[in-house]
Amino acid sequence: MLAIFHKAFAHPPEELNSPASYNGSKKPKLPEETLKDFLARNPLQTFSMTFGSAAVLANVPNHHPSSHQRMFCGYDDIYCIFLGSLNNLCILNKQYGLSKCTNESMFVIEAYRTLRDRGPYPADQVIKDLDGSFAFVVYDSKAGTVFAALGSDGGVKLYWGIAGDGSVVISDDLEVIKEGCAKSFAPFPTGCMFHSGGGLMSFEHPMNKLKAMPRVDSEGAMCGANFKVDKYTRVNSIPRVGSEANWSEWASH
Repeated sequence: MLAIFHKAFAHPPEELNSPASYNGSKKPKLPEETLKDFLARNPLQTFSMTFGSAAVLANVPNHHPSSHQRMFCGYDDIYCIFLGSLNNLCILNKQYGLSKCTNESMFVIEAYRTLRDRGPYPADQVIKDLDGSFAFVVYDSKAGTVFAALGSDGGVKLYWGIAGDGSVVISDDLEVIKEGCAKSFAPFPTGCMFHSGGGLMSFEHPMNKLKAMPRVDSEGAMCGANFKVDKYTRVNSIPRVGSEANWSEWASH
């Protein structure tokens, strides 16, 4: 999968952008170049959508039965790429009043819509209820917001980085990230979620801050940072659990 968002719509941690990307001979690529490379690496049945200069979403069907499920769907101007699977999908569908045929990608969109519009629960609690190996990226094209999360068990890998024009690139393909973002990339931290309006936070430890640990590549050059939960620092405020505390506003609490 590949998701690219213009810097005006996504605001990742500053530590993700490494100065080393611009000092060496290999520079970060523009989003259209990264998309072209991704499509070239996966020439058969690759699906992609472009939303003007705001966003690009691309997905590749499963290559073999042992690979993680790769699902894409869109509804009501909300689009979701989902990797992996949820062990408790049937329970979640019943909880949200959804059809038994609803797959993981469709469920995430419905949960996002519910919480964005009228949800009584903070996003970290909702994500924590997802049991399985998963990663997903949601793009709300009407609101211009991005939401991404990675499960805590490490079963699915996800990476993110900064393109040549400052856009945010998210993919499970490490080579695409390396080629497109040069030194400005890092593993997406497990057990965490990212919202374009509120940044990165842990859904396992929502009251703890995340700290950036500098990364050094095999050549000794500084790269984008690793992000880990700092167990010794806490956020100043407790997230509210009223109707305002939803996926589009959680980071302001």
